[in-house]
Amino acid sequence: MRLFVAVYPPPESVGHLGAQVARLRVGAAAAAGTNVRLADPAHLHVTLAFLGDVEAARLVEVESALGLAAEGFRDGRNALPRFSLGGGGRFGHCRSTVLWVGLRGEVEALHVLAGLVRSRLAQARLPCDDRPFRPHLTVARPGDRMDLADIEADQADLDDYQGPEWPATELLLIRSHFDSRRSRYDRLAAWPL
Repeated sequence: MRLFVAVYPPPESVGHLGAQVARLRVGAAAAAGTNVRLADPAHLHVTLAFLGDVEAARLVEVESALGLAAEGFRDGRNALPRFSLGGGGRFGHCRSTVLWVGLRGEVEALHVLAGLVRSRLAQARLPCDDRPFRPHLTVARPGDRMDLADIEADQADLDDYQGPEWPATELLLIRSHFDSRRSRYDRLAAWPL
């Protein structure tokens, strides 16, 4: 099973961001039929840890580790951390260019949660990527199907974007499936924050 751990923004924030993306050059390109691969709004999430392929027999260990991480995060907290989507950036270049929106607000709390998740996975000797945590939501994968100047202009527009505030309410374990046409995500378990 291909697994990752995430926090999802609420539908209101996703809808607000979707309206912003539609106004961007990447949104216009998608509306004109260019294959810029806009992210499916139902799948917009902040990945805290990517486990990759995990044997089904180890699912109970994964769930136990994540339950302990969520419990550790809740200890001593009086309120849920609050965020808003805002700021923009891009990863990669040429064919692998990705346009993303960042998070604002109590972002340090998200770094703490990601650290707890990764630490608990490591303690259980479960796989987990070791890339630095950079909270973001991928909004499009324009690759080289758009001019770089247009992508940079969209990035600048996202830098000025500020979505509505929302609380992170739960930690989710997600299974991803990929085929040649699209990806599908299944929610396997959730823990309150």
